[in-house]
Amino acid sequence: QVQLVESGGGTVQVGGSLRVSCVVSGSIFDINVMGWYRQAPGKQRELVATMTSGGTTNYQGSVKGRFTISRDNAKNTVSLQMNSLKPEDTAVYYCNARVDTWSRLYDYWGQGTQVTVVS
Repeated sequence: QVQLVESGGGTVQVGGSLRVSCVVSGSIFDINVMGWYRQAPGKQRELVATMTSGGTTNYQGSVKGRFTISRDNAKNTVSLQMNSLKPEDTAVYYCNARVDTWSRLYDYWGQGTQVTVVS
């Protein structure tokens, strides 16, 4: 029912820019936190950036100053503008939506979009 679909991934040169976006559809309301996570081959998934419904952001240290997260609460979309890309940014980027209710926490994930940074 609930689907998160990422788009915008691809291959970019070192120092280049890329923008990934995510659209949430289905029966989901009041998404507390939306964000982006990434997973490189052989590594664990890590947080990249998140934003609460109120606009509070959280960035992984290595992307601060380079990446910018934005969110449209009305449209249930979240985007990540990635600038000054580095090879270590290469990973599958996953969109995440978190709904925190009084009794249960729900996490929804997209299928992921590949971002490859090459020299």
